[in-house]
Amino acid sequence: MCEPFIRNHQYNYIRNQADAVLHALRSVGDPKIWESVRLSAQTKVLELFPDLSDNRKTLLASISDVKTAEDVHNYRLALEPYRIGFPPVTEKQIRKLFPKNKKLKLPDLSQIDFRQVSYLGWTDIATNKMFIVYPAGEGFVGVEGRYTATHKKSYCFVCSSYEELALFTAASKKRPAHASPDYYKSVGNYVCMNSHECNKNMTDAASLEKFISSVLE
Repeated sequence: MCEPFIRNHQYNYIRNQADAVLHALRSVGDPKIWESVRLSAQTKVLELFPDLSDNRKTLLASISDVKTAEDVHNYRLALEPYRIGFPPVTEKQIRKLFPKNKKLKLPDLSQIDFRQVSYLGWTDIATNKMFIVYPAGEGFVGVEGRYTATHKKSYCFVCSSYEELALFTAASKKRPAHASPDYYKSVGNYVCMNSHECNKNMTDAASLEKFISSVLE
């Protein structure tokens, strides 16, 4: 029985490495460079999971064997049973994360492929707000803030990809000792307008986790 262990952003990273190997094989004529790219991809993928010592490690390491588009397809297909989906979440659980927002509009959870989700994100045009839900321990954390569409492309702080962005600004819940009652601090950054595309591009969760921590902790 397969024990899932690959999170969405890790799968995206592995996919990119497999594509890089295939690109090198198609565009580079020097066999030594091919070998270097293949071994580099294998090393990078295995470094994501340093504690693996079973057949899962062997499966990941086989990225160095891909030579054709069909090989890449079969490699990615073999990884599918090992993907960890976003933890099951209900509308009730999400609403509890935003108790002050009584008219919270939620995405249609039934239309989401949670295997392809690292974070749940959506916008509410009526209130000009953006929402992020992220797994934390046995539950979830939620971040709510204002967003300003930029109507231009640049690099997203979450996925580092070149996409159409919005400036997402959330009020920090951190309060310095002896802060005045009206103390206010906001935390902002540029994120993809389309969270679906962001999740497809995301290869590392560190930036998102740091942002959430800066707001909540």
